[in-house]
This record gives sequence, C-alpha cells and structure tokens, in this order.
Amino acid sequence: MTSDQQPGIPMSEDEAWKFLEHTHFGRLALSVANEPDIFPINYLAHDGTVLIRTNPGTKLATLTVNSSVAFEIDGLAESAAWSVVLRGTARVIESQTEIDELNELPLSPWLQTLKYTFVEITPSSVRGMRFKLGTEPERY
Repeated sequence: MTSDQQPGIPMSEDEAWKFLEHTHFGRLALSVANEPDIFPINYLAHDGTVLIRTNPGTKLATLTVNSSVAFEIDGLAESAAWSVVLRGTARVIESQTEIDELNELPLSPWLQTLKYTFVEITPSSVRGMRFKLGTEPERY
C-alpha cells in the first residue's frame, strides 16, 4: 500500500449513527469467563441506544453476567463498503412502563417466535469506516 492510500475513511459519529439507524441486522459480541461469542440479531437504533429483543438462553444469560458488549453492522454497495462498531453496556429492560413504550416501536423478531425480553445497549463509543472498492491491491 502506498503512503497516499488509506485502508478506509473514518466516519464521524453522526455518520455512523445514520448507518445504525438505517440498518436492521448486525452482530452482537459478548464474552463471559474469557469465552467470546457472537450472535446475529435484528435491532433498532433509537434515541442514541441500540435495542434488541431476545428470549432466555445463552445470549441473555451472558449479558446478565457481563454487560460489556460490542455490536457491529456492515454494508456493501457496488463500489463501496462500510462498517460501524459500537461498544457499550447492555441492560435488560425490566420496568413495565419502559416495556410498554418499547412495544410501540417497530422492533419485531424476524423469526415467527415471540421474544418478550428487551435489551438496551448504551454506547460508550461508536466508530465507523468507509471503504472504496474496485481497486486492485498492491502485490508484494
């Protein structure tokens, strides 16, 4: 790679949030007892947070043991790609008032299963990169 080529162009935090707001599928990375795991999920970016719905199981159990998470989305177009990574803290929503409010939002499971547990991810950092496609990488 020559010195004038960059592997990617950083996004501003506002740009990264626009991608988060217009995408609805991502990957949630969790870790407990030094064992990382990653889960594909649909989500909703809402009021500066990321919301997901889930059921009891590995994902929910892991979140309650270690609330530090990473969340990533990617996109690909004909001549460009992008990636956004959010790091933050997950919290299971337990207040019925909050649950009633969240039930009004357009966050439905893709699979025909009922998912009653809402999880909110509050970010500590959000970063994004854009990548230009279609150029041949330099060979060494």
